[in-house]
Amino acid sequence: MWTGRRSFTGTMKRVQFSARYPERLRHPLHRRIVAGTSITRAELVMWSPTPDATSLVWCDGDRAETETAIGGIESLVVSNFVEDAEGTYAFLLQDDYEFAAAILDVVAGSRVIFLPPVVFADTGEVLFEAVGEPTALGDLHDALADLGDLAIERVHEFERTASPSRLTDRQRAALEAAVSTGYYEVPREGTVADVAACLDCSTSTAGELVRKAEAAVVQHFVDTR
Repeated sequence: MWTGRRSFTGTMKRVQFSARYPERLRHPLHRRIVAGTSITRAELVMWSPTPDATSLVWCDGDRAETETAIGGIESLVVSNFVEDAEGTYAFLLQDDYEFAAAILDVVAGSRVIFLPPVVFADTGEVLFEAVGEPTALGDLHDALADLGDLAIERVHEFERTASPSRLTDRQRAALEAAVSTGYYEVPREGTVADVAACLDCSTSTAGELVRKAEAAVVQHFVDTR
């Protein structure tokens, strides 16, 4: 983690930031979470670029807890809730996103793209990712640092592929073979030898492909969470 501005160099970068804004600049939902609810994490999963502030939010609480937290948003016009095993999704229509004007001004003036989700944590932190040229990301950092405590959690090259895990075709085939042969069943039903047979390669090659593919997938999971 870097608390000062990092010198971004090279091509397009993907940067994860964490920010702690003063109370007056916090989103209403974040204020309620920090003030004390059973919800510890809320994610702004998707949002609409249109003036009618349409968004999809996920909270790590049940439906009743989420409805209570969401209900405190004054701009709320329509809401619909769907509970799953890990939390509750909320489809929201608002007449205003209710982010502080100072933050919206920085966002509007930035030359970067923001990636979902935006995470509100009960610790007071806001976690988000941005993609852009190094200079533009540095300017965003400086502008937001004037509004609160800002830290850089992670910096890596931006990849236009669907998954930054960078699985090769051969590694992807190895994982598919491992799944189809029962290698990941509990208890395990398939072996590396079975994967090798599917790929028509040696057992050592199959084992290496599976290990590298697993490492890439795990790294992608850690990066995106």
